[in-house]
Amino acid sequence: MDRYVLKNGKKLRCGYTTGSCAAAASKAAVAMLFNGDIPGTVQIETPGGELLTIKIESAQKGPDWAVCCVRKDGGDDPDVTHGLLVCAKVRKIDGEGILVEAGEGIGTVTKPGLPVKPGEPAINPVPMAMIKREVAKVLPEGCGVRLVLSIPGGEKVAEKTFNPRLGIVGGLSILGTTGIVEPMSLESLKETLALELSVLSAQGIKNLVLTPGNYGKSYAIKSGIDESLIVSCGNYLGFTLEKAVEMKFEEVHLVGDIGKLIKVAAGIFNTAGRVADARAEIMAAYAAYFGAGPDTVRKVLASNTTEEAMELIEKSGINLSEFAAFVAGRVRDKCLWYTGGKIEVSVELISNKRGLLAAVGVEKW
Repeated sequence: MDRYVLKNGKKLRCGYTTGSCAAAASKAAVAMLFNGDIPGTVQIETPGGELLTIKIESAQKGPDWAVCCVRKDGGDDPDVTHGLLVCAKVRKIDGEGILVEAGEGIGTVTKPGLPVKPGEPAINPVPMAMIKREVAKVLPEGCGVRLVLSIPGGEKVAEKTFNPRLGIVGGLSILGTTGIVEPMSLESLKETLALELSVLSAQGIKNLVLTPGNYGKSYAIKSGIDESLIVSCGNYLGFTLEKAVEMKFEEVHLVGDIGKLIKVAAGIFNTAGRVADARAEIMAAYAAYFGAGPDTVRKVLASNTTEEAMELIEKSGINLSEFAAFVAGRVRDKCLWYTGGKIEVSVELISNKRGLLAAVGVEKW
């Protein structure tokens, strides 16, 4: 796809969603079934009105059926579906209408809280509408077709996606609200986080465990917390807290490494290093609050990691347990402030090297 975006100073190529691929394969298969021509490319319109010309990778035709496949092009996005075939097999049916079914490699929804009801194929509403709209453009008046979509190898690849956590079993999803994959898309990540919370909420779960990274998740699991309750929010704690309040969760238990949560203690709710890497500054300020001398403060400010900063603070004579408890309390207070007190918050502050540093409000956990 000849479309690019700039991310972090790099020029990255966009790609097609599985929804666009399915729409293109479906349109091509229906056109071939009724007029006999084998298409080399097909043009589709995205939900935003942009026209895409997509290559047909393979095509076959029988007496009463046709199959077309599109090779999924994710552009420069680190997408596990990149390179897979998205296929559509079409047959004529009596009467009018467009029936869309799922075949090999496409998952089935098993939990409430998603845009698709439990028991139905994991084909989201926007791409479903897109598929039917494109097929209608080439379907002769008064005719009807049954489409079976498939993604060969999709069941295996789906194990590397969020689908198992979302309760989608047996394969991948047909996705895409815009029809275009934007590399490293923040919106896609936020959409996945929101869906994960929605699935938990729909199960009646009221207490949520959030972790910004792998250290926190591993620690929480080892502590006996049910992995199905743990949501990895990455750098987007603020967004996740907003959604938790919106979906009326009652309590959030935050488990994370001090290297991430020290930022939250200062009111930073997007913890990406490129956005706000103020770890040393915050540690130095808190060290000064605890009475560290100018020399220690300068060394902490020049430290490369929070582990190094903690060693300097401890060597200065400050009680590290009291320091960590103060930080954990600040993290909790800032989360309560951010959510307007609409949700209870507990915190476990950990270190990969030292283990649990401090905990506040964790009695029930």
